Amino acid sequence: MRQWLPSARPASGPQSTSGPAGQALAGMVHRLGEPGFAPGLLEDLAPVLPAASWSVYRTGQRCKPTLFMSASRGVPDTTQDCWWAYLSGPYRKDRTWGRAFDDHTPIEPLTRLCHVTATEVEGEHRARVYDAHGVAERVSVVDYESDGSVFAVNFYRHQHQKPFRDGQIGDFEAVAPVLLALARKHIRLARPLAWPMHDGGQQVLPAADDREAVLPALAALPQGLPALRERLLRLHHDLTDRELDVCARVLQGMTHEGIASDLGLGVPTVKTYRNRAFARMGIHFRNELFAKVLRG
Repeated sequence: MRQWLPSARPASGPQSTSGPAGQALAGMVHRLGEPGFAPGLLEDLAPVLPAASWSVYRTGQRCKPTLFMSASRGVPDTTQDCWWAYLSGPYRKDRTWGRAFDDHTPIEPLTRLCHVTATEVEGEHRARVYDAHGVAERVSVVDYESDGSVFAVNFYRHQHQKPFRDGQIGDFEAVAPVLLALARKHIRLARPLAWPMHDGGQQVLPAADDREAVLPALAALPQGLPALRERLLRLHHDLTDRELDVCARVLQGMTHEGIASDLGLGVPTVKTYRNRAFARMGIHFRNELFAKVLRG
């Protein structure tokens, strides 16, 4: 695990304006504000850094965790499942940014690059986010803000891929500040409703999709499977043990594949238990499960 400052190489230098890096950046600029920006950027960046997925989010004790965008390339897109798994608990203990979640020490705003492999990530975080979704490595360009929060642009290598080479990480370093600026600009163009950020820019309102709608209260969920099972059973006493097992893990952000592995079941069986439980509760979607448990 390492962190370092971007090099002082000027943005107009040859490594950032010519060759694969320059072509990649040109494609990204053309996609700004367009609906296909997230998957397109990952495709454009592939000759420079062949990541299988990426995400842009802000997290920290003094802000509402927000996933702004994400996409995958060449693999099933589980980036939002990863985000929910991260929010189910690991984000509060995440030390991969170099400081504890509850560290109140003021810092000067700073941009850094980060590189971490799955083996360097601590237990629950590694199990729920990295191992459960086949993620093996992450490189990021990050704005550390004065309130201790981080705005992070992250690129992930998955287990089926070869490790990122030093040259690829060096090429990423050359374009990283531009990637950070492009991500912020796209957010502002794509989602005009916003409020001030600590860096003088804007913090974008969360997307109004079914998952983001429950983010403000996600931290209020009980921690641990026994507590989640108890809450579910109190709300719906007719749920079976297996239905409780599955729904509690859904609330922890686990995918169907992760739940199947954890319980020693097949994925179709997991889906059957989930559907039966949802039918008993009169709901159809995961966001409805979150809302019901948070209200209970």
